[in-house]
Amino acid sequence: MDASFTAEQDEIRRTLRELLRKRCGPEALRAALDTPDGQDPALWPLLAGRLGLPGLALPEAYDGVGCSTAELALAAEETGRVLAPTPLLATCALAAPLVLALGSEAQRAALLPRLASGALTAALAVPGAALATALALTGDNGGEWAGGGRAGGVQARRAGERWLLYGQVEQVLDGHSAGLLLVAAHTGGFARSRTLLFLVRGNADGLVRVRRTALDATRPQARLQLRDVEGELLGEDGADVLGALATVGDAAAAVLACEAVGAADRALERTVEYVGQREQFGRAIGSFQAVKHRLADVYVGVQAARSAAYYAAWATAGREPVGGLALAQALEALRRAAAEGIQLHGGIGFTWEHEAHLYFKRAAGDELLFGPVHRLRAHAADAARLFEDREVAV
Repeated sequence: MDASFTAEQDEIRRTLRELLRKRCGPEALRAALDTPDGQDPALWPLLAGRLGLPGLALPEAYDGVGCSTAELALAAEETGRVLAPTPLLATCALAAPLVLALGSEAQRAALLPRLASGALTAALAVPGAALATALALTGDNGGEWAGGGRAGGVQARRAGERWLLYGQVEQVLDGHSAGLLLVAAHTGGFARSRTLLFLVRGNADGLVRVRRTALDATRPQARLQLRDVEGELLGEDGADVLGALATVGDAAAAVLACEAVGAADRALERTVEYVGQREQFGRAIGSFQAVKHRLADVYVGVQAARSAAYYAAWATAGREPVGGLALAQALEALRRAAAEGIQLHGGIGFTWEHEAHLYFKRAAGDELLFGPVHRLRAHAADAARLFEDREVAV
């Protein structure tokens, strides 16, 4: 394994960091969060037009850049540093890979170039609070998260040549603003119970979308109500939907891990700057040994999480499922960096006006959506069969 970055990867990081430094300062971020969509409407077209960010991990055959998950993860690390509220995660790490993996050639040709150009954004909608389950991050995704033949979730039924979807979905990332929705629905009843993915237009008849108040305002969420909404089956009826969700989930976890590392690194950086300026007893508090020890522990955690996240992003090319474990370490590092930042900023650290609480909410919000950390690790241990009883040869 070559741990060094290529010149192209270094250029992606440098260019993106410079652009985001100019466009995503604390004031610009708060202004974006107050908009109806919770995003800066000019930022995504800029990232798409100047950097080709939406198509970074899509094949050149569909007007993408042709890079890998590793490049997308490095880009996510930079957006995580400034908590940029963009459709990067929902569109590029969740929806687009599923269209690429499961879609028919006609569906790929119609959708992927528009996703790569940034003209179309997309979101993955799974019932309940089951996103981590559907992506196989905290357990087997073959359970009843999509309805399981019982009432609840989203149900799909045939009406002649059409598919109609009925139900409600909570906690859909960017679901209020995405132009395309990938809705997981249960169909087949008890006899032929299965979960399928359907393409639903954002302006479809019978679809009601409401932006929800979320713990992490930088990660906008929506509630979807589907009342006999017409959907188009993604791919074929017999496609391995659960397998595709698990594969995409591992890659998305690697992207999320890098994003969390970027946020943790920035939170630590801001804290180090502050303790070098704030004085008590005639000296900077950063010179106190106790403060040094606390920040040194945070630094070690962030660097360890960065190594794990980079490895997970690199390993996706070889189909080695370590994304969930890297995500657990990154979320833990972010939570600790944000918490120490609040503590060491003293009286201003917990105020609404300071940005420290935004990083803490990002850590807590991501754990609610994709964790928690102990379940991510438990699933990784189960997958590796660490705690199974084994016969010992004598």
